[in-house]
Amino acid sequence: MTKPARSPAELRNMFGANLRHLASAYPSISELSRQLGINRTQFNRYLSGESFPRPDVLARICAFFNVDARVLLEPVAQLNGNHELFNTPVLRDFLGDSVRNVTTEMFPDGFYRFSRRSFVNEELMLTGLVLVFRKDSNTYIRGYEPKEAMRQQGLPFDLKNREFRGFVMHQEDGVAALVSRRNSMTCSFNYLSRVPSYENNFWVGYATRTVRESVTSTRIARMVYEHIGTGTAAALKCARDTGFCGVEDLLPFHRRLLQLDQPFQ
Repeated sequence: MTKPARSPAELRNMFGANLRHLASAYPSISELSRQLGINRTQFNRYLSGESFPRPDVLARICAFFNVDARVLLEPVAQLNGNHELFNTPVLRDFLGDSVRNVTTEMFPDGFYRFSRRSFVNEELMLTGLVLVFRKDSNTYIRGYEPKEAMRQQGLPFDLKNREFRGFVMHQEDGVAALVSRRNSMTCSFNYLSRVPSYENNFWVGYATRTVRESVTSTRIARMVYEHIGTGTAAALKCARDTGFCGVEDLLPFHRRLLQLDQPFQ
């Protein structure tokens, strides 16, 4: 049966509601409208359902939020499929807001240098690099396991198998992330809380991995994240120093935050 035609007012209201939902992950409407290249006053009219964007502006908005033109017709939660898993009736009141409400002030986009004790060799430390980015109102993490860590575990160490990705959730006093290698081969749960520093760019917490108990390896370790910005030059410089290292090779403030002389509580 053919669906009844939508009135212009209904289309504007649907688009406005969807745009408000998509924009909720951004702390500043002014900054969001600037990134989209849309006048703030005009953007507010879209948000309130007062007007439609031109076709070229609609295309720009859809590309930015990675949605299609169905944002004029259907609630965005129905369009995003798996992106809205936690917004289903089963989980909405338990995890829905925690996934969508990770603001850039709480956990900025960009590259992070991290340090923790190695899971496969407790005598060594591991340093790495991850990228935090936002898409479809969610916050994601992407990075690569070091080759040597994969090799020591007898795992393939090509680029595809080393890649890991995850999503970030808002917690009462920080953020948490569930991270996995491709096809959920291994997972880890990470918790981070911001610590006072000169540039306010450090988080400390712990990482746990989903493996069976073993007397030869550990499943939990303190971890430090340092936000180094969005520039690729700093990220490439950091990437050259990632991998296994000794305690003495850690950056001093990383070593201090990890409290390596104190047992994990």
